[in-house]
Amino acid sequence: MDVGFESLEVWKRGCALAVRIYELLKNKDDLGLIRQMQRAAVSVPSNIAEGYELSPRDFIRMLRIAQGSAAELRTQTYIAARIGTLGPDEMREIVSELKEISRMIAGLIRAKQRQIEHRHEDTSPDS
Repeated sequence: MDVGFESLEVWKRGCALAVRIYELLKNKDDLGLIRQMQRAAVSVPSNIAEGYELSPRDFIRMLRIAQGSAAELRTQTYIAARIGTLGPDEMREIVSELKEISRMIAGLIRAKQRQIEHRHEDTSPDS
């Protein structure tokens, strides 16, 4: 039985990270960077959720977009730390979590690719 994207640990961690980004940046002044970071943070779990509801190939495509958003947010985090919007400990916390989320997404992509390949083998005329 499929329980939905809400059961994916990577989606849960992505949501938690997005909330953390909002908390860390809520009283900061650099609105341009803050808004961009918030959008990228929300994009990670949003793309995972959206892709989950699509075909396996489209899910992989959306997972890659989520990975891109995670890389974007990592870059923005480094910039925010360099200009003093985030402290060094906050930067390390966010970057570490983003790297783990990216690894989890990569694992999910590999699993979905194997699933697609397995389905293709089951339906090939030589089977």
